[in-house]
Amino acid sequence: MEPGPGSGSGQGQGQGPGPWAGTACVVTGASRGFGRSLARLLAPQLGPGSVLLLLARSEDADTGNGTGNGTGGGPGLRVQCVPADLGSEEGMRRASAALRELLQDSSFGRLLLINNAGSLGDISKSFQDLSDLQEINTYFSFNISSALCLTSTALRAFGARPGCSRTVVNISSLCAREPFPSWALYCAAKAARDMMFRVLAVEEPGLRVLSYAPGPLDTDMQLLARTRTGDLGMRQKFQRMQEQGQLINSSVSAQKLLQLLQEDSFPSGAHVDFYDI
Repeated sequence: MEPGPGSGSGQGQGQGPGPWAGTACVVTGASRGFGRSLARLLAPQLGPGSVLLLLARSEDADTGNGTGNGTGGGPGLRVQCVPADLGSEEGMRRASAALRELLQDSSFGRLLLINNAGSLGDISKSFQDLSDLQEINTYFSFNISSALCLTSTALRAFGARPGCSRTVVNISSLCAREPFPSWALYCAAKAARDMMFRVLAVEEPGLRVLSYAPGPLDTDMQLLARTRTGDLGMRQKFQRMQEQGQLINSSVSAQKLLQLLQEDSFPSGAHVDFYDI
């Protein structure tokens, strides 16, 4: 969920139409909301020899079945669901182990890693109410550190290979660029992630890096935003968006991200918003 250009001289190879064969595709936070919609749209695009690895806090049976071969997955696609709470050390160990095991297969010609997992945090609190160090560290560990560690693990396991491509997507937000009252944790995390992946794009010019802000999605996170946001003005703004039908279906936004990835013309490290496309 978030309130609220892909043009340029991108250096990607251009994916073109048709299934992406031999792709190792990883989606975090895949059991619901935007991650779930994205996984279902990606599955038919992943051709023979591809694997779709879904990481989520719980192993949602509907997510797995909804993206498998018999219900929309591309031919020769294998779907693997790994329950892993990325906010815990055990969950990170499980996710990292699944990544290393998957990517040790040298037959893949493409890596697509989508860092979608994230949380709002306690949006009922103002800046001055945020004084619990453990609460703050736990939030940033899940929303920043886990994305850094998983991406680093994936890139080490799937190193630069001749004729292969690697794309890393960070699911961002308007909050990475604009301050929202009582959303200090969320805004700080999204801004930090954007900069983190911009650094990655500079360090690894052969890598394709994108931060995509999906727009104000009609999800459970938006429900929390309009019922629990501490700042009254912001809470009412979210309520009006819902009442006026301004929320975006997750599948619609996911389709725009898929379009971006297929065209592959964005400058590496760019922040692209749903409304920019």
